[in-house]
Amino acid sequence: MIKYFFITALLFKGLVSVAHAQNPLDKVKAPIPSAATNARFNVKSIASGIMSKQGPSLALSAIQKPKVLSTVTDFLNKKSGILGLAKSYKAQYADKLACLNTGLRDKMKGILTASLYTQFLGLKTKAPSPTNPLSQLFF
Repeated sequence: MIKYFFITALLFKGLVSVAHAQNPLDKVKAPIPSAATNARFNVKSIASGIMSKQGPSLALSAIQKPKVLSTVTDFLNKKSGILGLAKSYKAQYADKLACLNTGLRDKMKGILTASLYTQFLGLKTKAPSPTNPLSQLFF
């Protein structure tokens, strides 16, 4: 009987200590800062800046302009949703941004002609630039 009581007490103590242990996943569950709070990432102004830069460079038709604007705005909205990962979870951010970029390029292929698509890819800046809104499409 004493052995049974002793074993039960040890098991109970073990369960209590496990229940109060710090969960290593708590850090992962922490809320990611929202890009909506990032005042520097204004989707509407960036999209219009991109269109003002790439519109003349690509000589988009009246049919292509709204489609490209819609695609760019959609991409920027999705990008704003993952900006919170950029500092804390760089690998996740890079993976998600790569997926978004692939989606953007695929949509642009469907909107632009082959030669315009090649010109679009030629607009890519070598590095992110705060003064060039086109860099938001690639970085």
